[in-house]
Amino acid sequence: FKITNNENSSLLQKIESLYTYIIFSLIIYVLAYNLFHYDPIQGYDGEAHHAYVQNFLNIFVPGKTNQPAANFTYEFFSPPLPYVLPAFINEICKYSISSLNKLETCQDIYGFINILFLSFLFLITLVVYMKIIKIIFNKDTSFSLTILLTIGIFSTNYKAISMIRGEMYILFLNAFLIYRFLLLVKKSFNYQKQDIFIFGVTIGLLALSRQWAFLLFPSYFIFYFFVEKIYKEKYIKFMTFSFFIGFLISGWFYIGLFIEYGSFTTFNQDPTKFSFSNQPLDFYIPFFNESSMVFTKPIRPYFKNQFLPILYSDLWGDYWGYFSFTSRSLLTGRNQANIGDYLARVNIISLIPTFFLLYGFKQSFKSIKKLDRNNLDSLNIYLVFAILVSFFGYMWFLISFPNPSGDTNKATYIIHLFHLLGLCSALFIEKIKTTNTKVGFSILSILFIVFIHNLSAMMSHFPIISFFN
Repeated sequence: FKITNNENSSLLQKIESLYTYIIFSLIIYVLAYNLFHYDPIQGYDGEAHHAYVQNFLNIFVPGKTNQPAANFTYEFFSPPLPYVLPAFINEICKYSISSLNKLETCQDIYGFINILFLSFLFLITLVVYMKIIKIIFNKDTSFSLTILLTIGIFSTNYKAISMIRGEMYILFLNAFLIYRFLLLVKKSFNYQKQDIFIFGVTIGLLALSRQWAFLLFPSYFIFYFFVEKIYKEKYIKFMTFSFFIGFLISGWFYIGLFIEYGSFTTFNQDPTKFSFSNQPLDFYIPFFNESSMVFTKPIRPYFKNQFLPILYSDLWGDYWGYFSFTSRSLLTGRNQANIGDYLARVNIISLIPTFFLLYGFKQSFKSIKKLDRNNLDSLNIYLVFAILVSFFGYMWFLISFPNPSGDTNKATYIIHLFHLLGLCSALFIEKIKTTNTKVGFSILSILFIVFIHNLSAMMSHFPIISFFN
């Protein structure tokens, strides 16, 4: 009997290795395909982000101009880190080529290089998540199919990669910060000065990536209340010094916003005094006005400005159409006639991974009630509060800046929330695998099938970009 059991275990490991090879290969294929089939100008506020890149020196070099950043781009409130690389490439390009359409040529070049860089950043992010899993479960191998399936399955990952945006920086830096946090917990909060410096620099870079990163910070202070009494002083000192370093690195940008626009968190839309009445009832309750279209035609303009239906459809599919039918490219976007039916199937089958995300969150939540905690419980506590703060923080934003079309409700904006949920799900699945290999393998097999089905939703439906024609 033992021999048979070992043989079964060996067989499952071989199949899992095959799954891993296939999924990783498909992720590489999707990244490579989108690299040649998506122009960042198609993305959310594409012109404004390009204007930010092309006027980067005007915005940040003292004495270059006396105009406010808002005169150059309506993304003036966005922190600068995501624009540094494309701006650097653009400046080199401008002085290196002699083209009649120099602006457009350089735009194509830095757009392509930026997508390539973000693709590598995404792969590195997956590796960092895998290292977290390895530490928690003392695994022999660093490569994790579970991470590929619970994190790599979101179609919105690939939209974030294909645009000039800061969310991919948040994903990488936050994964690295969680990894460093886990090391801190594992060492019982015994740290060196270099640990404070690394943690602080990462916080500063997160703040310079996108304002959504601030939703991740409160949970580190909430965690203080779950630290054992003998470690509380060391923990709060570590966090205080780290966040002070983060402020030194990023504070200049937000102080500049306050001086010029009167607010540390200015936006290109005036806020409305917070009130739940800012949004209609069907924004909060997803059972009104075409909500059934989530599983029949989950594309705009259906279920307009409904919070959860739009967020769900944009996470798994392409609700806003930026991979298939943007108004800029109605004549070139392919598969427009049948994309709605396919995305409906995507939304239906994605109920399966959604269940695992929510169940993983439920399992992580149990760690809050425990008195005798291990490293996994400590990580779960951070994840739970980071998820809650991010979710309700994002909802606060949508209520404070209401938009009748729901245009500010995009899964890409809050993609870190879904990565945190994915990590909860990965921890839950890995824990199951340690006690019941067959059940864990069955869950991965189901997610494998879902990933294959949803593959087209992760890919651009535009023809090869003109730069390569």
